[in-house]
Amino acid sequence: MQEYPKEKIWNVPNCLTMLRMALLPVYWYFIMNDHLYIALAIFIAASLTDLLDGYLARKNNQITNFGKLMDPLADKLMSISVLLSMVLKGIAPWPVLVVLLCKEAIMVAGGLILLRHQVVVYSIWIGKLAQTVVVLALLSCFFHQWLLAHLGFPLHLWLLWIAVGLTLCALFVYASQAVKQYREAVAKERQE
Repeated sequence: MQEYPKEKIWNVPNCLTMLRMALLPVYWYFIMNDHLYIALAIFIAASLTDLLDGYLARKNNQITNFGKLMDPLADKLMSISVLLSMVLKGIAPWPVLVVLLCKEAIMVAGGLILLRHQVVVYSIWIGKLAQTVVVLALLSCFFHQWLLAHLGFPLHLWLLWIAVGLTLCALFVYASQAVKQYREAVAKERQE
């Protein structure tokens, strides 16, 4: 049986990812105790660690399988947590949360199926755009009253629904890629 070298998972990018995971309960403590601006600061810090860990991993050639798994998981958990907290506070509508949760469930299930055939669907521009709009929409939720008073319309809701639309488009593109790659992998397995 072939042995593979062990990865060094405790590098700076992976530690930043784990810090983001550790910030989740801290975020929940402050948001549920109505410390909106401290919760916002934690969300911003978590978002910045996401940018920084990816940059450092690529720059220092510290990309690991652990990081490939945990980094998107940490991102999704933070985004879904912030969205759930906004729904519980009555700032964001439930259907947005339901759509984003369903999309994530489909992506995880599809990823597990594809992994069995050693198929990896890499992130694409529309997925990154959708995630960026989700983060902007969540940030705007913290300022929903100010935005409504100064703009005269609920910008945070518009951004959330735009994020939903982009997320569904990204899901369609990812699914199309996944089906194509899955068929190619199955065809290759049959030939072997």
